[in-house]
Amino acid sequence: MCGIVGYIGSKQAYQIVVKGLKRLEYRGYDSAGIALYDGNNLNITKTKGKVADLEAAVFKDDNTHGSIGIGHTRWATHGVPNDVNSHPHYSNSGDLAIIHNGIIENYEALKQELKNRGYVFKSDTDTEVLVNLIEDVQLNEKVSLSKAVQIALNQAIGAYAIAVFDVKNPSELVVARLGSPLAIGVGEGEYFVASDASPFIEYTANAVYLEDGEMATINLSKDIEILKIKDGAIVDPYIQELKINLEQIEKGGFDHFMLKEIYEQPNAINDTFRGRLLPEENIIRMEGVDSNIKKFMAAKRILIIACGTSWHAGLVAEYIFEEFARVPVEVDYASEFRYRNPIINKDDIVIAISQSGETADTMAAIKMAKDKGAFVFGVCNVVGSSISRETHAGAYTHAGPEIGVASTKAFTTQITVLALIALRLAKEKGSIDREQYHYHLYEMEQIPKKVQEALGENDNIKKVAEIYKDAEDFLYLGRGFNFPVALEGALKLKEISYIHAEGYPAAEMKHGPIALIDEKMPTVVIATKKGHYEKVLSNIQEVKSRKGKIIAIINKGDTVVRELADHVIEVPETREAFTPLLTTIPLQLLSYHIAVMLNKNVDQPRNLAKSVTVE
Repeated sequence: MCGIVGYIGSKQAYQIVVKGLKRLEYRGYDSAGIALYDGNNLNITKTKGKVADLEAAVFKDDNTHGSIGIGHTRWATHGVPNDVNSHPHYSNSGDLAIIHNGIIENYEALKQELKNRGYVFKSDTDTEVLVNLIEDVQLNEKVSLSKAVQIALNQAIGAYAIAVFDVKNPSELVVARLGSPLAIGVGEGEYFVASDASPFIEYTANAVYLEDGEMATINLSKDIEILKIKDGAIVDPYIQELKINLEQIEKGGFDHFMLKEIYEQPNAINDTFRGRLLPEENIIRMEGVDSNIKKFMAAKRILIIACGTSWHAGLVAEYIFEEFARVPVEVDYASEFRYRNPIINKDDIVIAISQSGETADTMAAIKMAKDKGAFVFGVCNVVGSSISRETHAGAYTHAGPEIGVASTKAFTTQITVLALIALRLAKEKGSIDREQYHYHLYEMEQIPKKVQEALGENDNIKKVAEIYKDAEDFLYLGRGFNFPVALEGALKLKEISYIHAEGYPAAEMKHGPIALIDEKMPTVVIATKKGHYEKVLSNIQEVKSRKGKIIAIINKGDTVVRELADHVIEVPETREAFTPLLTTIPLQLLSYHIAVMLNKNVDQPRNLAKSVTVE
């Protein structure tokens, strides 16, 4: 969840590292720091707060010089957010500096051992323990930094991505990963290190992604040396070309990344269709599914594992798979799945969903499912991510970089991929007739255009947001395919505005939530004509009879709900299974405008991180 950036080369490192840290701000953080080696001294500056606070502190001390630097944005796990607990941390001698994303679970035991040997600790972090453990190994066993890192990491239990620098060997960085992402940018006579490629894409298009359990020694006078942490086995570096560009990670004239990404959804869905959805030929072509179609056909059950917004996409997929492919589906939080001793059979298909492809709980659940013999299929957005490498097969969404912490286009592109898989499987099984299959393919092709239409309600949504921005609670109701959309709409509002919100199946309102309804509590109802429309009308009337305020998501031209509701937001009509791709759009915009009106940090909401790489 923390962000790490490093540079070694001939340029001044400060601007490269700081700019890189700003690119990683979307990951969420509470403090920031930088270490720069100027040829004589290792200067470390760190502070609670944002990268802007770090910049002010660096300039105050005039610590901007040096062609080697490591920087960090911290999301606190061990030790409260403050200047002392911020990274980088250094060893007792002051020779070693480290930045670390992850958790060292046995740090207390290691810390006590080091204390017994005379080490003193200034912070409450597990990271300071790790850097002193590396120094202890280096001194006692008289080995290189690289070897000391390998030995120390074999004693550490947990997850990490680290970069370590030694002033005694100033032309070298040592990096390693286990459970947290790490990319190495390969330039001309220079190298970059980061949690993802965004900090260095303007400098090089070539990158090496370390696999779990690998470490690398980056030396200006040698090629990258990669080895397995466990046994020291040499690994040949695989340098790949980056598929993103600088323009994709800039705001492009929008006030916030979240708004930009909401408006990118027509193109993102269209990109996810490209080469896969071919309605004129009446086919769906997906390599990851096509090459494993026998496994999908033989599956007696599909298990979907995910976290957060991806879990909501999985819930939508449950309805879609069961509707079209007629196969039982279970959807689990990855964090619960991995700990509850689930029953997994060899003829199960496990679909793991993650925007980043690095979600720690989802990664652990994948490994469990594989150990039990299941076929695991990944759905993620980031090419080369851990989940894309760990799964047996998969399909990328083509949302492009998603910087805003509150996921928007990742959600709709995940549903798009899952719907394509379900329809592909339905055709193969014969659970949908040719005419209906073709009609659904045609309707899917129209979705990007209809999403664009839904975005046209933005001004109307902004007016609704102005009326309800001061509400303390919201209730979101949906039925069938749109029940998960109600959950997702409530989550979006909670994430970025900090207003309490709950999503429920509309019929469940009578089983408790109706007690909360009064004239102060707005209820957002997804009331499209497809799917239990008459039942939803009854639910609206139940709210109105208790003086509740109704914000209704309706199809264009619906006059019945318009007369009942206090406010309506229109979306185009489509097939019931695809309505979540449209009804989620106004809920994203509603949460966005409320948060902006409340002066919240929309792209970086408090306490949240984009990629949850720790448990």
